[in-house]
Amino acid sequence: MTRSGRRRLAEDFRQGRRPALARAISMVEASRPGVADLLDEVLMVEPRARRIGITGPPGAGKSSLATLLAKLLRERDEDVAIVAVDPTSPFSGGALLGDRIRMNELAVDPGIFIRSMATRGSLGGLAATTREVIDLLDAFGFANIIIETVGVGQTQFEIQAAADSTVVVLVPESGDGIQAMKAGLMEIADVFVVNKSDRIGADRLVREIGQALMLRAGRASHDAPAHHGVDLTRIGRPDTAPPGGDPASAAPRWEIPVLKTSAGRGEGIDELLAAILAHGRHLRDSGELETRRERRALGRIRDVVERRLHRRAERFFASDPHLAEWVAQVKTGRATAYGVADRIVPAILSRAPEVHDRAAED
Repeated sequence: MTRSGRRRLAEDFRQGRRPALARAISMVEASRPGVADLLDEVLMVEPRARRIGITGPPGAGKSSLATLLAKLLRERDEDVAIVAVDPTSPFSGGALLGDRIRMNELAVDPGIFIRSMATRGSLGGLAATTREVIDLLDAFGFANIIIETVGVGQTQFEIQAAADSTVVVLVPESGDGIQAMKAGLMEIADVFVVNKSDRIGADRLVREIGQALMLRAGRASHDAPAHHGVDLTRIGRPDTAPPGGDPASAAPRWEIPVLKTSAGRGEGIDELLAAILAHGRHLRDSGELETRRERRALGRIRDVVERRLHRRAERFFASDPHLAEWVAQVKTGRATAYGVADRIVPAILSRAPEVHDRAAED
C-alpha cells in the first residue's frame, strides 16, 4: 500500500467507516506490508472499550452466550464488536466460520460487528493477530468487545492477557470441578458460568467450583455457597480490615461468582451481564483496570520486539556464511552452543534493521 493510500485508509478509519475497519483488520491478519505504519497512525488513542473474554471447552455454549450478551448490551444502546476465534480449516487455511453462522441473527444489527478469525496453528485459544484486531476495534470506538476463544485445554489461556473480564464457561459434562481447577481455569476466571444448567449434574458442578474457590482462598467449607452460586451482594466489598481499623479502608477483593445459565432457554443471561458489569466497576474502583492495561501494554511491546528479533534471527540463520563452520565445531565438541550464541547474538543485533521488520507483525 502506498503512503497516500495508507493515509486515506487511516482517515476513513478515524471517521468511523466500517469498510476501513474491515480492510485494516484484513491487513493485520494477512501481515501485509505497511501494517505497522497503519497501526502507528490509528492506535494512538487511549483504550476505552469493555473487553469481555469468553472461554471454556468445546461445546460449552460460548457462542450462544456471546450472542445473548450482545443482545442485552444492544438493549442498553451500546454497540458491540465480537471477535470469534474459530479452528482453522484444513482445506482453505481460513476459519471454519462456525461462530459466524451461529451469530448470523446479529448480522443485521448495525450496532454489532462480527469478525471470525482462524487460529492458524496458534495454541493459546486465540489467533496470532487477535490482540491487534482487538486494539483496532477499541480504537474504532466500540464500547464493548466480546472475544470468544476456541475450545481451550490445560495451558491455552491467552485470553487473560487480551480481556479485562474473563468468563469461563463449563457444562455438567465438563466433569469434576476440581479437575477444571487443575486445568488452570481457576487462575484466569473472573466469572464462572455453568451453562446448560438444566442438565443433570449442574448443581453439583456449581458446588464443586465454589468449594474449590474457597479452598484456594483458604476459607472453610462451611462457607460453601448455595447451589445458585456465589452471592453477588458480596462483590467489591472490603475483604478484611486491620484490627481496630475502618473496614472501608481495606482493599476490596473480587468474589468470583459461579452462575448457572441455560443459553438455549435464555436463562441466567441478565445475571451474567450483571456480574460482568460489576467486575468492570470493581476493576475501575480498585485500580486493577489500570494495572491490567499496563500489563497488557507491556505484553504487546514484548510481542512486537520478540517477533522482530525472531525474524532477524531467521534471516541470519538463512544467510550467514559462518554458520556451517560453527555447527561443525559444536558437532565435534570444539565449541558449545552457548559460545556460538555469544557470537551470533551481537551479530544479529549489529545488523541494520530491514524494511521488513515493520512489514508484518505476525
